[in-house]
Amino acid sequence: MSQLNPTTPSSTVEKPQPATMAGTFAQLWQKLRQDKIAGAAVLVLVLLYLAVGFADFLAPYGKHWDRRDVANAPPSAIYMIDGKTGQWTWPYVLGSKKTFDRNRYQYVFTPDTEKPYPIEFFCQGTPYRLFGLIPSNVHLFGVASPGWVALLGLDMHGRDHFSRLLFGGRISLTIGFLSLFIAFPLGLLYGGISGYWGGWIDTAMMRVAEVLMSIPTLYLLISMAAILPANMPSTLRFALVVAILAFVGWAGLSRVVRGMVLSIKNQEFVEAARALGMADAWIVIRHVLPQTASYVIVAMTIGVPGYILAESGLSFLGLGIQQPDASWGNMLKDAQDINNLITRPWMLAPGFLIFVAVLAFNVVGDAVRDVLDPKSYFKPGKPS
Repeated sequence: MSQLNPTTPSSTVEKPQPATMAGTFAQLWQKLRQDKIAGAAVLVLVLLYLAVGFADFLAPYGKHWDRRDVANAPPSAIYMIDGKTGQWTWPYVLGSKKTFDRNRYQYVFTPDTEKPYPIEFFCQGTPYRLFGLIPSNVHLFGVASPGWVALLGLDMHGRDHFSRLLFGGRISLTIGFLSLFIAFPLGLLYGGISGYWGGWIDTAMMRVAEVLMSIPTLYLLISMAAILPANMPSTLRFALVVAILAFVGWAGLSRVVRGMVLSIKNQEFVEAARALGMADAWIVIRHVLPQTASYVIVAMTIGVPGYILAESGLSFLGLGIQQPDASWGNMLKDAQDINNLITRPWMLAPGFLIFVAVLAFNVVGDAVRDVLDPKSYFKPGKPS
């Protein structure tokens, strides 16, 4: 009987691999093709991120454009029939006359039929830098000054609600990924080290994680808002919100990863790596942590909505992004007045977009979980 040569290359005693990366993506693509709801969710997310990515071009006005003389104006009506001749014509909007109604004790807007403004496409407007690099002043649509077009009306400061939705989406949709890029690598490495080495190292590291998990996030952010100066630049405030969300978010992940590593480190392929003389740090990074990838990817996919809701809630409470910079959270704050809900229901548009984005992420997360379910790895004959 031949004996196993201890110098046999490790490639001859490889552990069975659950799936290759290419195979995983193929399964995920097949899942999205079969599951129409998941495919629609991916399409919605792609459209949302394309919209906020090209916000400078798609928005008719810049971040700080305003028309205070027509503040709280309703959405612009787009006409395609000439009011005088009754013939079809190029789309246009009308100017508005703002008057005060003493009976209802509010301002009302009536169309000014003497001032039509044709809608222009690929027109010049507020200068900007596309992706922060390419200088341009071309916008998808707009009207000549002094006219204005507002698809979702103007807010109380006379700012275009549609343009602010696009710019605000940049913060609300990117803050989740930025927080994940900090929290998940930290939690993954921290939990891997704790679970693999065990003993007093594991005990000490887990006590630190439990202390961080016991910190009340809301009160921490309230304290931060009380300490920070009111005139702090929004970019710095945005960075602090990302850092705090990541700071309090990695500890829970590390505990789950630690539990998975405790069971993985005693498997045969880890023992074989030790027998070959590999360093412990290399074993953790190369062999142990990749086995937790399925859980981590699913957790990241489902974790993004949590960060989006956290940012929106903080901005709604006045602890996150501050005016005049826009985020979906602080824009939704304007809709908390019951009078606004009755007279200007389009102010709820940020809440609708938050709902759609969170729902789409959750649906995609469920699809990813189905594909990466470890129980489905070695099921021969299972349809993909």
